[in-house]
Amino acid sequence: MSTQHTRFKAVIFDLDGVITDTARYHYLAWKRLADGIDTPFDEAFNEALKGIDRMGSLELILARAPRTFDAGEKLALADAKNRHYQELVATMTPKDLLPGALAALEQVRAAGLRIGLASVSKNAFTVLDRLGIRDRFDDVVDAATVRRGKPDPEIFLTAAGHLGVAPADCLGVEDAAAGVASIKDAGMFAVGVGDPQVLARADRIIRSMEEFDLFAY
Repeated sequence: MSTQHTRFKAVIFDLDGVITDTARYHYLAWKRLADGIDTPFDEAFNEALKGIDRMGSLELILARAPRTFDAGEKLALADAKNRHYQELVATMTPKDLLPGALAALEQVRAAGLRIGLASVSKNAFTVLDRLGIRDRFDDVVDAATVRRGKPDPEIFLTAAGHLGVAPADCLGVEDAAAGVASIKDAGMFAVGVGDPQVLARADRIIRSMEEFDLFAY
């Protein structure tokens, strides 16, 4: 155990954009769906979907579509997107861990803290298995566990509850504005990874996980 001290008892990480980057896979899967229904979709619009769950993202895409879709059609589209995404995720390996991500997990574990994952992805367990790090987490909360996605604080509050740690004793790590809002509204300390302007609500902002330092917060 580390001889350094931290005021936190648990760290809860987001998955996409923090531990690994599946944004490209999401983009390719959403792009194929959008092209199939003659709806404009580009990488800039894809950025706006970061941190938003699958059905929420689909609704934003369909708002630009040339026609409306009923509930059954929406479910079919979401399922088709997910199947394509899963095909892409199946090619992942531990080499797809973001630089600094594994070191951050090891630092938190060495300090004796609990480690949680809060991801709106319904494929979180599959991704963790492909990356070879599922056993690094004491608890994983995904989209199937909660009713409300980010920016609602439910997912981070649920993670804290599962870990047996008060929200005020948790540090959350996110790369999306919706995720940072979820952390802050849960009453936790937020570390944002990425653009300072996008992540303005975060208590501390780092450019990448290579800058993560548990004892600096």
